[in-house]
Amino acid sequence: MTVETILFFIFAGGAIFTALLMIRHPNPVISAISLIGNFFCLAALYLLLRAQLLAALQIVIYTGAIMVLVIFVIMLLNLGDEQRLTERYDLRKVAGIAVAAGFLMQVAYIVVLAPSSERTAGLSAEASRVGTVEAMGDAMFGRFLLPFEAVSLLLLAAIVGAVVLAKRNS
Repeated sequence: MTVETILFFIFAGGAIFTALLMIRHPNPVISAISLIGNFFCLAALYLLLRAQLLAALQIVIYTGAIMVLVIFVIMLLNLGDEQRLTERYDLRKVAGIAVAAGFLMQVAYIVVLAPSSERTAGLSAEASRVGTVEAMGDAMFGRFLLPFEAVSLLLLAAIVGAVVLAKRNS
């Protein structure tokens, strides 16, 4: 086993553990902190995939900005411990377990039948460029320029609409 493989299993296990902790813990603040830990594990997985820009964006945007807002909202709402239902077999629990088992079987299938080095040898030159700032910039301002500009116009319209609604209510 290589060091990359060992690190992958460590960070993937950490991501799974923090995701389960986030879902199962009754305290919303600890759930939010677990989500932050999950974001850090995902950023480490991005680094293992040589996607440095995505890892940095994961840390700066999600962990730095979004989660600060989520924690502020949790503190402003003063959420207490959630009252858990005592139903033994809920249909949502059974469906969730079935979906999780399906995902686990897919991951196990991928790990057991991992592609050999002969099949992935031709991808190494192109794969080393994926996730870099240059590749993301080429994709964003090349092939996906029209959708990028459409999203920016949509966000501008949403900001103008929010300002108009805020002025009307005050």
